[in-house]
Amino acid sequence: MPTGDLKTSTIKSLFWKLFEQGGTSLITLVVQIVMARLLAPAEFGVLAIMLVFVNIGNVLVQSGLNTAIIQAPDASERDYSTVFWMSLAISLVLYAAVFFCAPLVAAFYSMPTLVAPLRVLVLVLIINSFNSIQEAIVARNLEFKKTFRATVTASAVSGVGGIAVAVAGGGIWALVVQQLLFQLSKCLVLALQIPWKPRAVFDRDRAERLFGFGWKLLASGLLDQGYQSLSDLVIGKLFTSTDLGYVSQGKKYPLALGTMLDGAIQPVMLSAVSHIQDDSARVKRLARRGLKTSTFLIVPSMTAFAVAANPIVVLLLGEKWLPCVPFLQAYCFIYAMLPVHTTNLQVLNGMGRSDLFLRLEVEKKVVGLAILFVSAFVMRSLTAIICGYVINTIIATFINAAPNKRVIGYSYLEQIRDICPAYGLSALAGAAAWPVGMLGLPLVLAIVVQVVLVYGIFAVLARLLHLEEYDYIVSTMREMRQRRASSAR
Repeated sequence: MPTGDLKTSTIKSLFWKLFEQGGTSLITLVVQIVMARLLAPAEFGVLAIMLVFVNIGNVLVQSGLNTAIIQAPDASERDYSTVFWMSLAISLVLYAAVFFCAPLVAAFYSMPTLVAPLRVLVLVLIINSFNSIQEAIVARNLEFKKTFRATVTASAVSGVGGIAVAVAGGGIWALVVQQLLFQLSKCLVLALQIPWKPRAVFDRDRAERLFGFGWKLLASGLLDQGYQSLSDLVIGKLFTSTDLGYVSQGKKYPLALGTMLDGAIQPVMLSAVSHIQDDSARVKRLARRGLKTSTFLIVPSMTAFAVAANPIVVLLLGEKWLPCVPFLQAYCFIYAMLPVHTTNLQVLNGMGRSDLFLRLEVEKKVVGLAILFVSAFVMRSLTAIICGYVINTIIATFINAAPNKRVIGYSYLEQIRDICPAYGLSALAGAAAWPVGMLGLPLVLAIVVQVVLVYGIFAVLARLLHLEEYDYIVSTMREMRQRRASSAR
């Protein structure tokens, strides 16, 4: 694809992905606020336990094959159907396994009410066996406008359904209904836009070829999700479901913010890299642009969220959720590092280096498990566990970045130099806004003042210092406005 065409397609896709993530996050935020006020922290802790099985199941259902479809230069209709039948078979086996093991899980965690909700919730695995192919087709063709429609619609439908069940006194079932409706609605809206439908075709040779790439991503995904899930399982067992609820809520909102911003850039970058994977110099330029832009957007946002965390939690969720504030602030720091992780890993995926991807996951999980073991079973402290996550994410930035010095010539030191301005300016802005929280202002005023200070100081300093990321974003926005004006004429 010519450079100009790729840039135009990438920028258009980026904006649609931003609209998708932004619209979804806004709707999800409203829904989560309402649900948090209607339900108890313990019920969110029960959901976190159930999602362990769903999330691991989704990794197995996809088996890295959706990424293989995006990355493969010669993917065809036969490949789509082949991968679908493989994913569907895996999802049916997993559903049966979880269905019969649900009573054992409930007994282990002393949660007898968990059995029926878990059996219903894992139906999303069957839905996702179809949906993962549709999303791969969209990403492969850089048609993110379609996922924008599907995701925003699904967020609204599932939010209304979940809140209705919560108001009716459904308890944990409100969260189950919300999860199911989201995946089902998204799948149906995508199906209305994408002409592909599964055919009675299974190409064994292509299945082996795609799985030859995908199995490494499957193993990587299992390691990553297994580590994340193990953390929730350990907290749920050593502490209480209420404690797990506080941790899951503290993680949820920074994750949503990070996903909205970084999650818009990285899928587009993966698709773009897959189109130019034979030109490492262009890939490096694209990776640098993705890393710097993503960092410039995410870091000040996480800083503002962490600084104003206390009044935000009290205002939106209520005082019963105040114990989640320290966890939320810790996760703001963790997800401020997200661009370093995702940029490097997406480059490896786009370049077809799933072997390196797997090796990195093994290295990171060895370190992460060692830290988790000490913090959970030696120190037996919830605070120590969360601090361990912070230490682990710092170490993981180095591990993820190391191979790309060889693959595309983008070293860790270069990456640090590229992101330091955003982190430095955010730290200064956060330090200036932090004392406002001690003035005893009304909640809304305190939030507004602190957030405006962080963004305002950050933007002014970025402009005065002529940061490349700032100039790039401003010029891109101006270019998009000019194009819209020209097309309107």
